[in-house]
Amino acid sequence: MKEKVIELLETIEKNEKKLTKIFNTLEEAVTVEVPLIGKNEKSAVMVAGFLENYYTCLGTIFLRISQFFENSLTDKRWHLELLEKMTLHLEGVRPAVISEDNYPRLLELLKFRHFRRYYFDLEYDWDRLEFLIRKLRVAHPVVLRDVNQFSRFLQKLLAE
Repeated sequence: MKEKVIELLETIEKNEKKLTKIFNTLEEAVTVEVPLIGKNEKSAVMVAGFLENYYTCLGTIFLRISQFFENSLTDKRWHLELLEKMTLHLEGVRPAVISEDNYPRLLELLKFRHFRRYYFDLEYDWDRLEFLIRKLRVAHPVVLRDVNQFSRFLQKLLAE
C-alpha cells in the first residue's frame, strides 16, 4: 500500500511541475510572442494548444487519483464525471481534490479541451481564448493549492 501511495505522490508532483511549466509558457506566449506576431491563426493555435495541454495534464492527475481510490467512471462523459468526482469529499476514503469554487473555471477548460480535440479548423475566437486565459490565471494558483492539500493528505496516509 505504501508503495502505491508513494507512486501516486510522485505522479502528482511530476504533473504539478508540468502544469506550472505549461502555465508559465502560456503566460510567456501571451505576453511576449502574441504581441509580436499578432492575434492570428498561428498564435491562436499556439495558445489553444497550451490551454488544451494544461487541462490534459490536470486530467491525468485526476485520473490517477481516481484509479488509486477505485472510483468507477462510466464510458460516456467520463471526463466530466471525473472532474465532478474530484470535488467530492468521500468520508473515510479521501478529501476533495479540488475546491468547489474552482470547479466552474476548470469546467470551462475541460469543455475547451473537448472542443479542441474534435475541431480541426484553424480559426479560433480570440475573445473565447482570452476568456479561457483569464479563467486559467485564476484557476492555476487554486489548483496548486488544492493539489498540495491533497498531497498532504496522502503524506498522512504514509505516516499511518
